[in-house]
Amino acid sequence: MNQSERGAVSGPSVGLHQQPHGPSWLLSPTMGSVYSEYLSSSKVREHYNYTKESPDTKDTPSRQVASALIILLCCAIVVENLLVLIAVARNSKFHSAMYLFLGNLAASDLLAGVAFIANTLLSGSVTLGLTPVQWFAREGSAFITLSASVFSLLAIAIERHVAIAKVKLYGSDKSCRMLLLIAASWLISLVLGGLPILGWNCLGDLEACSTVLPLYAKPYVLCVVTIFSVILSAIVALYIRIYCVVRSSQADVAAPQTLALLKTVTIVLGVFIFCWLPAFSILLLDYACPVRACPVLYQAHYFFAFATLNSLLNPVIYTWRSRDLRREVLRPLQCWRQAAGVQGRRDRTPGHHLLPLRSSSSLEKGMHMPTSPTFLEGNTTV
Repeated sequence: MNQSERGAVSGPSVGLHQQPHGPSWLLSPTMGSVYSEYLSSSKVREHYNYTKESPDTKDTPSRQVASALIILLCCAIVVENLLVLIAVARNSKFHSAMYLFLGNLAASDLLAGVAFIANTLLSGSVTLGLTPVQWFAREGSAFITLSASVFSLLAIAIERHVAIAKVKLYGSDKSCRMLLLIAASWLISLVLGGLPILGWNCLGDLEACSTVLPLYAKPYVLCVVTIFSVILSAIVALYIRIYCVVRSSQADVAAPQTLALLKTVTIVLGVFIFCWLPAFSILLLDYACPVRACPVLYQAHYFFAFATLNSLLNPVIYTWRSRDLRREVLRPLQCWRQAAGVQGRRDRTPGHHLLPLRSSSSLEKGMHMPTSPTFLEGNTTV
């Protein structure tokens, strides 16, 4: 039943046609009646007009500058997480439990950067031209990747707790358990981000719509915030447990590496809370506020952009605290700089490369000389 039909219902017939409150995907008589609206070109505009006083979708100069900055930020997220993935994949030293979870975190953060680039490019004046299925794909991809990043942080916290509190490392027989944990985190993320496109949305009930995400139902938004809050509480509890174990352990257990790890997880926890707490707060406010009652909700995109900084800072924290990983991550950049420097010297002195040809013995010695020390050092330091 659309809005005009609801308005036409009056008198004694109201009780006969009124539907109980609840998710529209559970109350519709047929699934076709729900999904038939997914390709409607007017549904997104209808929901934005209802939840917002005046949909701000004009591409003003300030909005264009903000979009450009966000895209640059996401490009940095993609590049640095790609460097981490390459470092973990190419060096067998990093094929352990901790670095396997770290690679999963880098992969989720990389995809989060890609998803947020797509989200930014499809925002503004493009938004009202989207169909609901396109809108769900735009927002759902960001939810999936960002939630996968959060679950990866939880997996790392669990691994650190096992390694320190239990003083027990993963063996070869535990590799299946690690892969199952990673697969479970992605499966939960896919389910969580895909619920709206599967039917948990407000296409059949405008009054239940979120102001921040006008096609999402408020109960779904509350569910997501609750899950993330539980994850945050679990990470806090695990890191507090790690801190207590390190503080109360003997000298041989509280080694310098363990103390350094304690500093690392403390930094990670602080950055996680700092980046995500504003986004959680705005979503909770969205659930509590009636439609058009909280103007601050119209600026929610700034809170989500700020939360994306977590994906930018995660690889910086983990690589900067690990000397071996840092060297491996920076190796491609060093090789590129050295190659650029050699090419620059050749461009400045184009005749110098002809000098060795004057002596065949020099050429032969040059052909039999070992690889340069700089290159050898780069291969042997990790």
